[in-house]
Amino acid sequence: MMNNKEFIEIRNFLCKTQVQLSELLSVSHKAVQSYEQGWRNIPSYVERQMLLLLALRGANDKNNKPCWELKNCQKENRNKCIVWEFKVRHFCWFLNGTYCQGKTQKRWENKMKLCRECEVYKNMLSKV
Repeated sequence: MMNNKEFIEIRNFLCKTQVQLSELLSVSHKAVQSYEQGWRNIPSYVERQMLLLLALRGANDKNNKPCWELKNCQKENRNKCIVWEFKVRHFCWFLNGTYCQGKTQKRWENKMKLCRECEVYKNMLSKV
């Protein structure tokens, strides 16, 4: 789960005010303030949108290798994975249904525990 410090860092990296970010996320300005103050937990749909905005900011970075290359995925595992099927390269953390660590990752909360330890996800966050 994203914490308020990570939320603030991403907002600052995106060069957005709280009002601008609230409009992008389709939440109220008060909600963004509450997330940043730590008064409210950041919902998973807001976390996903924040991470997507961050990733899109660096989408054309030539250093972003496809996850299947970074993770050295076997061909039989690639064929089980939604990321390979749609060729979304380094957006594996965004999609449920990825095939990682020997099984299909179905739930966002469980999947993100794995993703937060993964070099693909860490590469994306390293830009902040």
